[in-house]
Amino acid sequence: MNSAGEIVAIARHIRQRAPIEELDSVRITLESGVEGDCHGDPGPSQVTLVSEEAWRDAIADLGIALPWTLRRANVLVRGVDLFNTSGLRLHLGDVVLEITGENDPCWLMDKQHRGLRKALTPRWRAGVACRVIKSGIVEVGDRV
Repeated sequence: MNSAGEIVAIARHIRQRAPIEELDSVRITLESGVEGDCHGDPGPSQVTLVSEEAWRDAIADLGIALPWTLRRANVLVRGVDLFNTSGLRLHLGDVVLEITGENDPCWLMDKQHRGLRKALTPRWRAGVACRVIKSGIVEVGDRV
């Protein structure tokens, strides 16, 4: 995947269903994913990404403006089509992630807003799950 995207926003949650904390920068490691995030254990879903364009399409289907943090992903990227990208590597600044697959929208999305789960279903709009390949610090504005 050759792209000239960028990181638009970064978020983490310190425990399941805890409020999302938005950050300007964060360390992402092989051991803990997004530092301080409760879902960062080594494995196929250490870090989750969603594209700004896919999020916009989903909420346009709902006809309402909603903050991207309702998706509960770690990184919001712009200018990168994440559809059907399993197995590809993604560089966020110095960090390297391997895309392990689609991040299927769960029941919690409908709890966030009625119909959101369905709106996130087409073309991997809910984003992708990733495994950390190379650690480093990422910042809003870094190239993807």
